[in-house]
Amino acid sequence: MKVLLLYPSWTSGYGIFAHFARRQGTWPPLNLALMAAIAEQNGHDVVMIDGEAERLTTFDLIKKTMSHKPGLIGLTGMSPYFHNTVNLAKGLKGANDKVPIAVGGSHMTIMRENAFIPEFDFGFIREAEETWAKFLEHYQNGKDLSDIKGLIFRKNGDLKNTGDPDTKRDLDSLPHPARHLLKMEIYKMGTLQGRKNFTSIQGMRGCPFECIFCSSEELNTRKVSYRSVNKVLDEIKEVIDKFNIRHFYFIDEVLTLNRKRLEQLCDLIIEEDLSITFEGSTRANLVDEELIIRMKKAGLIRLAFGLETVNAGMRDIMKKKVPLEAYTTSNRLLNKYNIEVLNSVMLGLPGETRETVENTLSWLSKSREVKQANFAIAVPYPGTEFHRIAKSGEMGVELISENLSEYRRYGTAVTKVNEFSPQDLVELQNEGFVRIYSAPWRIVPMLRKHGAIGGLLMLLRLAKLLSKQLFHKKRPVSS
Repeated sequence: MKVLLLYPSWTSGYGIFAHFARRQGTWPPLNLALMAAIAEQNGHDVVMIDGEAERLTTFDLIKKTMSHKPGLIGLTGMSPYFHNTVNLAKGLKGANDKVPIAVGGSHMTIMRENAFIPEFDFGFIREAEETWAKFLEHYQNGKDLSDIKGLIFRKNGDLKNTGDPDTKRDLDSLPHPARHLLKMEIYKMGTLQGRKNFTSIQGMRGCPFECIFCSSEELNTRKVSYRSVNKVLDEIKEVIDKFNIRHFYFIDEVLTLNRKRLEQLCDLIIEEDLSITFEGSTRANLVDEELIIRMKKAGLIRLAFGLETVNAGMRDIMKKKVPLEAYTTSNRLLNKYNIEVLNSVMLGLPGETRETVENTLSWLSKSREVKQANFAIAVPYPGTEFHRIAKSGEMGVELISENLSEYRRYGTAVTKVNEFSPQDLVELQNEGFVRIYSAPWRIVPMLRKHGAIGGLLMLLRLAKLLSKQLFHKKRPVSS
């Protein structure tokens, strides 16, 4: 059977932020590549098309898909981009309503029947590797799907949900993602060492922590599972041999969670002299000098931390159990070894006030150890505790839109938070970027990473901010 797996473009709706998103990195759809590998393993002819990486419009993606005459189409989508998946499905059905469409991913898992539009024929719930393999076998042979857990489909005109799949999660039993079906040469990542051809890779799945802006409980990802170190090493070597790619982004939720296992992987990379570079994200209190030295020797060039806010009360609300001083210590440590550090900040979390925003911006403005900080608007994605808080109007947060296409972290906001309107949050985000990156010690790293266009966009932001401030100063006070 000819199986087409599609990934639609998502940055087109981000305005000037699309430049920064693309300079940061165009990511291979690893989840679809894994589904493709499973389908190939079961004897199917698979084609993958990445509309984001190839800059394809929905029309182009539909035309290209239909030229392959697929027997089954597979889609995926997270909540803020799910409208793109829906639009693509409608276009595909308009072009040929005989080809069935299967859809999976986090949004389908959280919303289930509520996201199952008429254009979808099959929906996959939670981790779908085992479900997908069984489904392909049953579907091709015309067998009843009812005994396969983790599926939503129509039977005799009614929606049928077969329930959650069993989470065995033997990651070592999974094949390597089918990267050979993607144009691997076009995936680039912006770093302080220049733009690198890269791939994402997974060494573990799950996160034991309970931050309110994460949907881990709904997705059943609190359970942590690991691939064996040798399996990860084999995949790294395969990528080097087949694609000559030597930069890897570990999508592990907390890269340094299992220190012993990470040390073993680093030791093998060093021992085999693989000459790679890599990066990932972790918690600022889960690194120390001995570990960083070993990771640096193995090829570490960047780590990301979730700072979010410096306000102690807000950090308690969002269950961020990382001491604030850990960010200063860890940023200083990584700077010492010339390792790039990203610090993510969220604006508009429960408890946010002008004072808390100013405290965070002031801390960032004065912290020379912090070279880079991403300033995002907090979004109450479905399935998170933050979403429940916003819907119930607790802690000064009010949800004002159910339109998921507006659930973006840049240039738009879907909540009111205490005295802040959505427009206030957008303006504060722009001010935050300007204040963070106008610090002299951050200008050069910003230009090296985002390029001349990124520098120009930052200057335009600065001009807009100064113009607004000047306008408010000159505006007469009404009596």
